[in-house]
Amino acid sequence: MANAVKQKTVFPGIEEAENSESPLNKIKMSGSEAVVKSLLAEDVKTIFGYPGGAIMPVYDELYKYRNELHHVLTRHEQGAVHAAQGFARVSGKVGVCIATSGPGATNLITGIADAYIDSTPIVCITGQVASGLLGTDAFQETDVVGISMPVTKWNVQVTKAEDIPVAIAKAFHIAASGRPGPVLVDITKDAQFGELDFEYLHCKKIRSYNPRPVIKPEKIDQAVELINKAKKPFVVFGQGIILGEAEKEFKAFIEKSGIPTGWTILGLSALDSDHPLNVGMLGMHGNYAPNKLTNECDLLVAVGMRFDDRVTGDVSRYAKQAKVIHIEIDKAEINKNVKADVGIHADVKEALPLITRKIEKREHESWLQKFRAYEKTEQDLIIKKDLYPEQDKLTMAEVVRLISEKTEGKAVIVSDVGQHQMFACRYSKFKQSKSSITSGGLGTMGFALPAAMGAKLGAPERTIVTIAGDGGFQMTIQELGTVMQTEIDLKIVVLNNNFLGMVRQWQELFFDKRYASTVMTNPDFITIAKGYGVEAERVDSRENLENAVNKMIDFKGAYLLEVSVGKEDNVFPMIPTGAAVSEIRLD
Repeated sequence: MANAVKQKTVFPGIEEAENSESPLNKIKMSGSEAVVKSLLAEDVKTIFGYPGGAIMPVYDELYKYRNELHHVLTRHEQGAVHAAQGFARVSGKVGVCIATSGPGATNLITGIADAYIDSTPIVCITGQVASGLLGTDAFQETDVVGISMPVTKWNVQVTKAEDIPVAIAKAFHIAASGRPGPVLVDITKDAQFGELDFEYLHCKKIRSYNPRPVIKPEKIDQAVELINKAKKPFVVFGQGIILGEAEKEFKAFIEKSGIPTGWTILGLSALDSDHPLNVGMLGMHGNYAPNKLTNECDLLVAVGMRFDDRVTGDVSRYAKQAKVIHIEIDKAEINKNVKADVGIHADVKEALPLITRKIEKREHESWLQKFRAYEKTEQDLIIKKDLYPEQDKLTMAEVVRLISEKTEGKAVIVSDVGQHQMFACRYSKFKQSKSSITSGGLGTMGFALPAAMGAKLGAPERTIVTIAGDGGFQMTIQELGTVMQTEIDLKIVVLNNNFLGMVRQWQELFFDKRYASTVMTNPDFITIAKGYGVEAERVDSRENLENAVNKMIDFKGAYLLEVSVGKEDNVFPMIPTGAAVSEIRLD
């Protein structure tokens, strides 16, 4: 029966699923045990969560299976979902988090929305009040299915124990397939207490859900023709390369085509930083050359990215002179923001080799030199003073440079949101994919610390460095308790300028320096870290910085390094709101 196609009778809200694997032997068990057994059947080894009344039966089973399934007790449900995101982003596996009903469930929403816009595969399991109490405003009842509907790829409420395995199997399939994303399974308490004859069938196919597009050969031919004719082509790529595990195919494509290549912040690390065709970061605080020359290229080849406004600036003046090829697994993204002359609805891992095989071997040396000329301008006016400042106060950029050098581009950098995020993306150098993790689309402050915890558990062999500002760090600072309890070997860098730096920069440039509610009076981060059992040090002078970074990297165990940086440093280049990418400012 190994290859037989089976069909199950399923409950309302879940479509009929087709499966192709044999069931395990049926065993009578509770719905809550079925949750744990289903996770184990999906080869889940680590989950993140926080217990509460409506999910207690599942936690009771987690206790029984604690030697098989590692539950990480976070200090807030938002920490749990961000940790699941970090785990997924670095491992390529589905991250899992669990919470109770009501506030436990709603505390997940920010992370779920973050995962949705950043295409991160996670499965969230929430407890719910008993089905007989639904709609009665019972204690800790909230309609999390309704609340999460706009920010999940799929969600469902389960009210019968026998429906739990099917729902979880479908959740994992949907989360990981096609364009990945978050899925939520809400399970009523009576379903957890109920009994079923357990069997688990991995979901491989769902009627009307086609996550693997069929490539149209004529689209490949049209793309090849445009690429072969182009005189000034430019490739822009995003996280689709990493999600599709298409790094090798992408590198082969750009090397044969000889096309200069820029990246979005979620695409960072998919291509080695020192690759000769890597011309840098796109978007609001990206590099000068790729932004300027987006509006001069004659062909724009977009691979696994979605043309968000941070990348395009004023979209009405974005690459209007160019033909556009857009390769993207999510059909809804093609022609959504930027019209494509050739839209290829495809998994990039499958489409790129088809194109590479047919294109001519080319070099675009004179075109590439235009990028180099703009690079020199940025180097002279921006990068030198960022990385090797002459001012007394330390800069965020020089701290990032030192960390990158000391870790030889091999660490995973998990950045929070704000000025330090832009510096981390601009100046971290990478030699390995899945090395940059940040909140790209939603821009969630407080993301970094819990995401870094998940990243370390997802890739225990790698050095994980989280870089946060003093504002974002305090949004999830309580997760130091999780670091302490779980003994996660995490390097935490807090770049402290006693400001909400990015907002302050905008206030300086566009609001006549009216620093409304951006000045921060901060606590003693060193004392707080040590209170959580985390070794810590503060550094505020250049002569002590390198030793402090070395000490942090070499330390066995969690370590917090607070660096006092200039209060009013700005991130440049910058594309102001409403400006075209070619109007990028150097000051």
